[in-house]
Amino acid sequence: MKFIGLMTERDYSRKVILKGRSSSETTVGEIMNTEYPSVVVNDSVEHCMELMSSNNLRYLPVVEQGKLAGIISINDVVTETILTQKETIEHLQNYIHS
Repeated sequence: MKFIGLMTERDYSRKVILKGRSSSETTVGEIMNTEYPSVVVNDSVEHCMELMSSNNLRYLPVVEQGKLAGIISINDVVTETILTQKETIEHLQNYIHS
């Protein structure tokens, strides 16, 4: 698994604001987390959810051919899961009523 650096609002609040550091004098490199696991575009939403849960993360970098292709958030994963569940419920209701 390849790791990539990412800076989140959590990093900023915990490593700058709560420590009384200056935003103008603190570099991204000083506060970003470089231990983020990444996913690839073909990974499943379930895999992303497992990684986010097991690592207590809200974001995952998405890489394609070794380059950053995007970032997926916990909100993206939850939204997709809810849509999938709604579709499954509709299919089951249609099956029951037919």
